Amino acid sequence: MKDRKAGFSDAEIEAEGLKRVLTVKDLTLMGIAAVIGAGIFSTIGNAAFQGGPGVSILFVITAITCGFSALCYAEFASRIPVAGSAYTYAYASFGELIAWIIGWDLLMEYAIGNIAVAISWSEYFTNLLEGFNIHIPAYLTMDYLTAYKAHAAMLAAGTDLGAISEKAKFAAQAWATAPGSGNFKLIADIPALGIVFFITYLVYIGIRETKRATNAMVILKVAVVIGVIILGFFYVKPANWDPFMPNGFEGMMKGVSGVFFAYIGFDAISTTAEECKNPQRDLPKGMIYSLIICTVLYILVALVLTGMVSYKELQVEDPLAFVFKNAGMENISYIISISAVIATASVLLIFQMGQPRIWMSMSRDGLLPAKFSSIHPKYKTPWFATLVTGAVVAIPALFMNLTEVTDLTSIGTLFAFVLVCAGVLLLPKEDAEESKHKRFRIPYINSKFIVPLLFIGIFFVFKEEILGLFDYNGDWHIYKDKLPYFLFIMAAIIMSVLSFMKSLSLIPVLGMLSCLYLMTELGYTNWLRFLIWLGLGLIIYFSYSYHKSNLNK
Repeated sequence: MKDRKAGFSDAEIEAEGLKRVLTVKDLTLMGIAAVIGAGIFSTIGNAAFQGGPGVSILFVITAITCGFSALCYAEFASRIPVAGSAYTYAYASFGELIAWIIGWDLLMEYAIGNIAVAISWSEYFTNLLEGFNIHIPAYLTMDYLTAYKAHAAMLAAGTDLGAISEKAKFAAQAWATAPGSGNFKLIADIPALGIVFFITYLVYIGIRETKRATNAMVILKVAVVIGVIILGFFYVKPANWDPFMPNGFEGMMKGVSGVFFAYIGFDAISTTAEECKNPQRDLPKGMIYSLIICTVLYILVALVLTGMVSYKELQVEDPLAFVFKNAGMENISYIISISAVIATASVLLIFQMGQPRIWMSMSRDGLLPAKFSSIHPKYKTPWFATLVTGAVVAIPALFMNLTEVTDLTSIGTLFAFVLVCAGVLLLPKEDAEESKHKRFRIPYINSKFIVPLLFIGIFFVFKEEILGLFDYNGDWHIYKDKLPYFLFIMAAIIMSVLSFMKSLSLIPVLGMLSCLYLMTELGYTNWLRFLIWLGLGLIIYFSYSYHKSNLNK
């Protein structure tokens, strides 16, 4: 306790600190565990429906965007091998206020992401049980809002139910059979609650146990994905790839939320810096290796899916299982369903591991109560933060809708990436002595002329679209989604000028701008919700955290 008051963290108190057990292999597998999950088994279907076979290009675009950010994360991880991920990096580069903002954002990102994954896992699990003729009452497998909307749609349709999907009919059945009266119905996602409780327990008892469970699940699901790619290749019909982008570039970009949601989480392994044997060397390698492996798998899966069936048929919850069932391989679809349950569980495991370590880091700096940074004497985990994380995820998972949480998660993650990339630009140059250490550094490429010329080129290529932003069509409900683009244009102009004047490093600049552009694709409503969340965070900061922080004591 005396050491903590003197400014030492738990990481610096070997007897009480976290266990350093993770290697490059473990970190790579954790990165794969975080990325290969709901994206490849679920959201890829809707993205393919929007963008056609061209969604494979969107995976490349998103991977490049994440790659820029991953390199920036890697440099921070090599310089500041401390738990906390983007929060810690923002604290070092921008100071406490911006660090609080990014920390508050990360709490939303991880919590909402965990909720989304728990809901997705529940859907896979209940569908798998149905395949074995094990039935859970419908009202115990979904959220209240979905059931209510389906009920309202059924009433509006009357006897004409042709336009009502089977999923909507199932949700309406949940409303009809749920106990309760009027609009007060007992409808809750019990499987989502159960998996969150189980994963929270696993994270609570130790990083070594988490590592072993993750490694086993990753090996199994990667083997299934590779098997799907190889087997599916023999059923590909090249005619299904024509047209490659049936809805054009704009249609392809409509799938950006689902595709980016598939990638979120690779940054979660940066929260384990204090549990790595050699974080300065191993963390950068783990992040980059996992991102490359996942990107290759995503592209191949996207091409196989859109080659086996028409993209028009892929708006389903379980696209991988669907295409093999459609090809007459029922047994393969069952194997895929089982692996989907395991895959999403591994994603949830990594997310649930990451969030408590951010709580812990913020607590160490005095921004949250000291209880959040307490380490379990036996398990060597941030036990209180882990339990709070479990509660924060489990309760909303009972009642929230998957679509709503996916978009909000994506914008929070992209915001974190923007600040991490910007933070790298503010890092001081290492002196000669520091440069002798073999740490990861982003290769310096002078952006002095590249960024301004790139901006000018893009302006002329998309001149009509950019100028069209200034044309108000009189319909605010349509025009409001254009507003985020103005922020991107302003940022692009500012970074072009700064690049020319300051000769900034190219990769962080491109990372900032590409992530910010993807944020603009998420629309006005998501921006509004996100800004409301940040506003709430600022209220808490100035009313509590500012006065309790170590910097102001």
